Amino acid sequence: MRICLFEDHAVELLEPLSLTRPAFELLCGQSSLAAKQCRYFAPCEAGVLIRPYLTECYRLMHPRTRVNDLKWLRSAPVVLVNARWLPPATPLTDLPSPVVGMVGDEVAYAVVAPDRLLYCSENTIDECLLIWKRTLPHRQAGGKLLSYLWEFVDANGDQLVNDFESTPFAVGAASPEHIAVVGSRHRLRVDPTAQVEPLVVADTANGPVVIDAEAKVSAFSRLEGPCYIGPGSHVLGAKIRAGTTIGPDCRIGGEVEASIIQGHSNKYHDGFLGHSYLGEWINLGAGTNNSDLRNDYGPVSVHVNGAVVNTGQRKVGCFMGDHTKTGLGTLLNTGSNVGVSCNLLPTGYLLPKFLPSFTTWWNGEWREVTDMNRVIETARTVMQRRGRTLCEADERLFQAVYAKTSAIRERARRDAEQRRLRRSA
Repeated sequence: MRICLFEDHAVELLEPLSLTRPAFELLCGQSSLAAKQCRYFAPCEAGVLIRPYLTECYRLMHPRTRVNDLKWLRSAPVVLVNARWLPPATPLTDLPSPVVGMVGDEVAYAVVAPDRLLYCSENTIDECLLIWKRTLPHRQAGGKLLSYLWEFVDANGDQLVNDFESTPFAVGAASPEHIAVVGSRHRLRVDPTAQVEPLVVADTANGPVVIDAEAKVSAFSRLEGPCYIGPGSHVLGAKIRAGTTIGPDCRIGGEVEASIIQGHSNKYHDGFLGHSYLGEWINLGAGTNNSDLRNDYGPVSVHVNGAVVNTGQRKVGCFMGDHTKTGLGTLLNTGSNVGVSCNLLPTGYLLPKFLPSFTTWWNGEWREVTDMNRVIETARTVMQRRGRTLCEADERLFQAVYAKTSAIRERARRDAEQRRLRRSA
């Protein structure tokens, strides 16, 4: 079976995380949406249709994947899969052709023949979806189409349970006897290459705890299931609450509750992170805390792609793009949205709920970052500290995201100036 993962226009609602990666690379549970989609269809061959400015970096990371290859796409029947789709846990066994798999009124996947792909590309996929929805037979796809980042966080706990039940044990995976377990020891899974010190507690009463390859968990840490500690990550005397996914190569201390960290990020020190989704290469300074609950217990609103969206949920934390950093004692408001490569310095009070990419908050004022060479050099230094190299494709991605987000910064600059004038009057 051939599948092609595609991005529709709605991936913009997943910013800032989707600014620097295809939406199907976002985590939910132990793995990305792409991994779950491929497992659901069990493909023998896969390709992707993604936004053009992401293609160079994606090809470097996935050299065997067909990227925006229209000749390959149109060469045979294919299953086109929406990047935002969180599929059911049980793999598909019966797939008629042609057909459109629906979740509500949105297309989760479409099985189409080559003659219906003549005008299909990364730029025309939304128009094609409308045509296929009108002309092809429908079936219920199941699963969910995730429209906002807080929906990933909300679904994460159940996905951690599903992934535990559907993922085979690694060879030698066990639950070492020196780990204190509250609940069933059968729901603790520790890779044989992981290091877990004595005086660690794993609470599996409400869900599984998984510690992946070469992860390290230091003494006095408490891991509350369902949770997942990704490959190479270090948990340093932290409280990891239920519903949390820690991606690869992170450093985590303090308290983390019901949150997703994409990977390569640092929250080494004390501080609270709750009901949030962080990108890669983020550093949270000591004492950084976020609010995930309003004092009046009302529903939380979040700035998304230029609009304020009522989430309808009472617990929503913060969403932070790649390479953003906070200073000591930074306080993040409920439902904050912070872009790529921001620098947040503490003020003693809650920061604004929305800060666009490539901005700083310093001395209580919003400023745009204009020295891209400095941004890139800082990113290069950060990645070198973890043994990674920032390449020319990464530099071009920074420049592309900077250009893509310029209009949002200009709007934010005007709004900030109007607020300043009102205060002075």
